[in-house]
Amino acid sequence: MTTQVLVVVAFVAAYVLIATERIHRVAASLWGAAAMVLLGVVDARVAFFSEKTGVDWNVLFLLLGMMMIVSVVKQTGVFDYVAIWAAKRTRGRPFATMVLLVVITAVASALLDNVTTVLLIAPVTLLVCDRLGLKPVPFLIAEAMASNIGGTATLVGDPPNIIIASRAALTFNDFLVNLAPIVVLLLLVFIGLCRIMFRSAFTHDPERVAAIMALDEREVIRDHALLLRAGVVLALVLVGFLAHPILHIEPSMVALLGAGALVAVSRLDPAEFLEEVEWPTLVFFMGLFVMVGALIEVGVIDRLGEAVTQAVGDQYLLASSVLIWGSGLMSAIVDNIPYVATMTPLVKDLVDAAQGSEQAQALWWALALGADLGGNATAVGASANVVVIGIAARNGHPISFWQFTKYGAVVAVTTVGIAWLYLWIRYFALA
Repeated sequence: MTTQVLVVVAFVAAYVLIATERIHRVAASLWGAAAMVLLGVVDARVAFFSEKTGVDWNVLFLLLGMMMIVSVVKQTGVFDYVAIWAAKRTRGRPFATMVLLVVITAVASALLDNVTTVLLIAPVTLLVCDRLGLKPVPFLIAEAMASNIGGTATLVGDPPNIIIASRAALTFNDFLVNLAPIVVLLLLVFIGLCRIMFRSAFTHDPERVAAIMALDEREVIRDHALLLRAGVVLALVLVGFLAHPILHIEPSMVALLGAGALVAVSRLDPAEFLEEVEWPTLVFFMGLFVMVGALIEVGVIDRLGEAVTQAVGDQYLLASSVLIWGSGLMSAIVDNIPYVATMTPLVKDLVDAAQGSEQAQALWWALALGADLGGNATAVGASANVVVIGIAARNGHPISFWQFTKYGAVVAVTTVGIAWLYLWIRYFALA
């Protein structure tokens, strides 16, 4: 019991340092990880080799592979092309531009995964805002949140969904039928929230707009041959992501294979294809995984989960309510991947005990919606948030923990609340 208390204290202390930004978030996460080692909770096995408590290498190598692919693709000038195209389609109107980028991000996140999507869309956003003279921070924050909302719709859209599908034997179509309808509604609501939350960012510069409208986006492509090769490799990578349920090749392996192939055909120097790799972000994730792994190792998250399942019993509406709101809260504090990995066995026990009840099946959707949407609440709640913040800082547009969180909390509470209402109507009121 004493060890559990000390681990929780160390985790909270590290989290406070991250939230207050008294020291850099990377240093805070490493200090937290070091504290778990000094407490005797974490060793090499727990940190590096345990599937349940260790660093999630699949996430880290997925990020590394996609960052390298983005670096190579950037050399072609295609991001400039898309930036000019997007600005011309919206005639430079800031809110219309944000809506276009948000919709593209949400749809792409449903087909790929949210981290891959923000890695591809963030460079375009920075270029669009630079061309139009707009502050990019509101656009980047909106895209991170849109990626988490859009990724909720499908099995491959968000890593927690993959974990849930594996444990519950759910198919791609199961996610599409049960979650896609509410995600469409949530996206519309989110666009409305963006109009309110970021209204001060929608300034219009007629001269910059006129200059963009006069551009020919085809002229910014610098290397057509490399663009063709990169397009083929990227298409194969996307097919690999979508075919994961059939091929059973992890997205991280697909990303690394794609990065290796693209580096080979591009013939770029290492400095060029490593240009967009966010090393601080990768290290931050390592520290965060170790800290959360320590909570799992000493049984803190298990105890919380067991207490919830014992309290709700076979009251499935109550269980769904506790799951969606509890998962939303927990995913705002710890990364939703290890949280979902810990909760799925407990949810499976509840669902199996109901012997095929449709209301019991709603528990899986409550877990997915809470974990995916709750990740929007804070800057560290979802992998996409951390990646976007890292990209923004690297390009001279730092986003503080609280700057993200003051918007994220509003979005998370609103979307989780609507999702809870959806669960109640579809699986209980109309059942």
